[in-house]
Amino acid sequence: MATDVREACGSGQQINKCPADWDPRSPEIQRDQIGAYDRMRETCPVAYSAYLGWSLFRHEDVLRVLGEHETFSNVVSRHPSVPNGMDPPEHTPHRRMIEPYFAPEYIAAFEPAFRRIARELVEHLRANPSCDVIRDFAEPYAVRIQCGFLGWPQSLHVPLLEWIYRNRAATLARDTEAMATVALEFDGHIRAQLAMREGGGAAGVDDFTTCLLRQTVDGKRLNHAEIVSILRNWTVGELGTIAACVGIILHFLAGRPDIQDRLHRDRGALPQAIDEILRLHGPLISNRRVATRAVTIGGRTLEAGDRITVMWASANRDGSVFADSEEFHLRRDQSQNLLYGAGIHICPGAELARMQLNIVFDELLEGLEPFSLLPGAEPVRAVYPASGFSSLFLTPA
Repeated sequence: MATDVREACGSGQQINKCPADWDPRSPEIQRDQIGAYDRMRETCPVAYSAYLGWSLFRHEDVLRVLGEHETFSNVVSRHPSVPNGMDPPEHTPHRRMIEPYFAPEYIAAFEPAFRRIARELVEHLRANPSCDVIRDFAEPYAVRIQCGFLGWPQSLHVPLLEWIYRNRAATLARDTEAMATVALEFDGHIRAQLAMREGGGAAGVDDFTTCLLRQTVDGKRLNHAEIVSILRNWTVGELGTIAACVGIILHFLAGRPDIQDRLHRDRGALPQAIDEILRLHGPLISNRRVATRAVTIGGRTLEAGDRITVMWASANRDGSVFADSEEFHLRRDQSQNLLYGAGIHICPGAELARMQLNIVFDELLEGLEPFSLLPGAEPVRAVYPASGFSSLFLTPA
């Protein structure tokens, strides 16, 4: 963290973009992202860096950005992003188009398949207790349930897992050329699924992917670029986020045998516990916005076109909103939890994700003996833009 943070920000003095307030990629920040963001929230809640633009760490500032879409635009990429990267009025019909796919009655039909996948992986974990639970449990679970939801074949499980590893390596190396290549590779998987369906290879299949090929917005059929964008959002984002969630919750429960025992005895408390654990350690670190006009926020002046990063992982630990914000409280009011966002861009798949997580931890608590962290195997923390852990080993308690 920059040594001038308190001088630049703590005094309330308005500072322009130079010098940077902090370096989000510094080793100090990456060693413990959550703790570093807590410090930034207290010392420099609106901070500038060349890498992220303006980062917002306080709950009230993040909530303001989420609510004022006329001032803080979601159109942050030159590539299509449907509907995440759209503003009203374009956003409205596209959002309305995807919402039926996440209706309770639609996602409920996937519960048996998700539970079967979770049970199989728990059996694998029981047979291989010394395995890395991120690589051998969390990531396979994310890939298999997402393929099941989208209607993609089992033959994609291994290629998608290998894609996750290559994408992570390229991101960690900050290799923009490799990242672009990996992104194109993923789009290739999606286009192959579309081509198979259009060629009759999925005749009679009525899955998410096939339905998108027939989908219209305002009477106009979606084009391939729009469909690829939707499917990319619901695979790339979900694969990383669901796997991160599983790792974060496992790590927490391994260190809290009291909570583990409570949830083993009372599965009905799982949904509340999961939301609270993920409030403490957000699986999604941040999202981007761009200012459409000059605006003052947190005492800093942003100009039209300035990049903004809303720091979910910090906002959800803001002590002005959450009493004892660094402590786990099972019965905490979660109405201000921004785990799934807020406003018009709130995650449409929130209930799907909650179901997926509730199922896998229900099966874990049913199928595993009490567990703890493996002594001598230090968990490896993920680094920005990822969250959670890239490696985690458990052992029977």
